[in-house]
Amino acid sequence: MVTSQSDPLIGKIAPSFCLPDATGTNNCLESFRGKWVVLYFYPRDNTPGCTIEAVHFNEARERFVDLGAMVIGVSADSPESHQKFAEKHHLSILLLSDTGHAVIDAYGSWKPKTMFGKEFFGTQRDTFLIDPKGTIVAVWRKVSPMTHAEDVEAMLRAELNRAGK
Repeated sequence: MVTSQSDPLIGKIAPSFCLPDATGTNNCLESFRGKWVVLYFYPRDNTPGCTIEAVHFNEARERFVDLGAMVIGVSADSPESHQKFAEKHHLSILLLSDTGHAVIDAYGSWKPKTMFGKEFFGTQRDTFLIDPKGTIVAVWRKVSPMTHAEDVEAMLRAELNRAGK
């Protein structure tokens, strides 16, 4: 999926948040100012697409760190679920829990979905590239997890090249 150049969040300051990680420790977006942030929202721990996406971001984590970026995954799962998910798949990326889905909603990723003919609300698989000043510079909506980490890395490299870094 190509980034959406028309997304209304592009150019805006990223909505602020503080959410618990797998250990229950709160992590606030503001603490990452000065770094690029890859913030991705995903539906559920240990589901096929979400596992593929997390594993791919995890495999690319060092490359993102070398580019000055932090990768953060957010779902409505509990910190305990994130801990089991991270242990099972040897994940070292930061996973945050938004059980009340307020942050997921603030980014426009809490959407109506349909499964087996039933409609419900859930997390849409979306990613946001946030610059060191806290501005959203790229948005991917309804992403496919297979090559998404590489797509985000390519965009980050393009942004760094454009900035002359």
